[in-house]
Amino acid sequence: MRAMPMRSLSAVAAAVCATAVAFVLALVAVPPAGAVTAGFDFGRAQVSVTGLQVPWGMAFLPDGSALVTERSLGRIMQVRPGETPVAVATVPGVSAIGESGLLGIAVSPTYEQDRWVYVYFTTATDNRVARLRLDAPQSLQVLLSGIPRASFHDGGRIAFGPDGMLYVATGDAGDTANAQDLGTPAGKILRMRPDGTVPPDNPFGTFVYSYGHRNVQGLAWDEQGRMYATEFGQDTFDEVNRIVAGGNYGWPICEGRCSNPEFRDPIVTWATAEASPSGLAYANGTLFAAALRGGRLWTVPLTADGDAGTPVAELQGAYGRLRAVAVGPDGWLWVATSNRDGRGMPTADDDRIIRIPPADDGPTGSPTPSVTPTVSPTPTGSDGPSACTATYRVVNDWSGGFQAEILVRNTGTARMTGWRVEFTFPDGQTVTQLWGGRHTQSGASVTVVNESWNGALAPDGTTTVGFTGTHRGANGVPSPVTCTPA
Repeated sequence: MRAMPMRSLSAVAAAVCATAVAFVLALVAVPPAGAVTAGFDFGRAQVSVTGLQVPWGMAFLPDGSALVTERSLGRIMQVRPGETPVAVATVPGVSAIGESGLLGIAVSPTYEQDRWVYVYFTTATDNRVARLRLDAPQSLQVLLSGIPRASFHDGGRIAFGPDGMLYVATGDAGDTANAQDLGTPAGKILRMRPDGTVPPDNPFGTFVYSYGHRNVQGLAWDEQGRMYATEFGQDTFDEVNRIVAGGNYGWPICEGRCSNPEFRDPIVTWATAEASPSGLAYANGTLFAAALRGGRLWTVPLTADGDAGTPVAELQGAYGRLRAVAVGPDGWLWVATSNRDGRGMPTADDDRIIRIPPADDGPTGSPTPSVTPTVSPTPTGSDGPSACTATYRVVNDWSGGFQAEILVRNTGTARMTGWRVEFTFPDGQTVTQLWGGRHTQSGASVTVVNESWNGALAPDGTTTVGFTGTHRGANGVPSPVTCTPA
């Protein structure tokens, strides 16, 4: 919520009309064909999910589907591209007034063992962080309560960092003094263990990790583990900040860059009309910030030292208000609209999730830290009415384990209804968890077939299978990796 200057009634009416006309024109705009930025082909953006009600947070399950929170209804929806969203849980006690309600969501890094899903939500008295299991939402475990609430500036984004800790973004709840007060969790970024306890290395001995924030809305990390956050300014500047433990980001004393050594300056600022940046994601050396008032996706290239290059706007005016952005396990960029939040102009299909594919021959946008990719030799498959290829690459490798991806592409001239990928590990590796497909392994031989939602591929269409595995020191790349249309 931003303070508005007083104007005459006629001036307000004129401004509202002009804004409405401009916004209607923006809604019917389409992204330019062939627009490739930061490894994603925005010219091939596609609406993959429709009919959501004010989606806010988005996180992914091991099977490749997304969990999406609906702010005003308190529901957790499971979504898959091309399918109708399904309500899988309703969080009890949610009070949705103004900007508050069911906000952030995160999936436990060890979900297949513990089944925990984490949420940030507003009650009638406060904001809370809790965890639940989708098959028993009434058994909600509150990990942190007493975060000040208001009808605006509630923060709400939560995400697990590369250190395995849960990070929680809060707002100042309309009381600017909260941001500089280390005795309140409001106007902060908080850090906790998955069980809700305070990590012993937190900078102040409490949950507080950084402070001096007005309303943090997005969290992301690069492959070096550097943390970034989006933040709403008031009337002048919206921000992207690089977050460090114990850092003071200046609000309410400073908005934007103020060159005061007591405060950390943002790496990017925008005029408020261009942004209101909400969700944040990272891939391919670039931050992706979903802009609400700005109605665009800001792409922010990062320099080697973690500063920002020149931002580029994508999807400008194409889909209205953008709230959430994430890199999916399929390697696509997922973006959720927020046109039914009372401030947008919804279409019949809103709210929607738009997916942007990786660019041809470009990075696949893995959401986890990566090493130099190891790509299999020229993938098998031939051109023709029905043909496909599969390309294997190692995304991350560590002692005893690794993460890899397989890019499946329809190289034929006809639409493909399903696919089958086969390969043999050269060093006795074992698949431990796979998403974006269903697999069987017999000895060193692995077969992967499509899920129901990603088998249909148009000519030159792609989908990505991701998996983790174990190895005994050597981690050679399988060759050949074959793909057969189903």
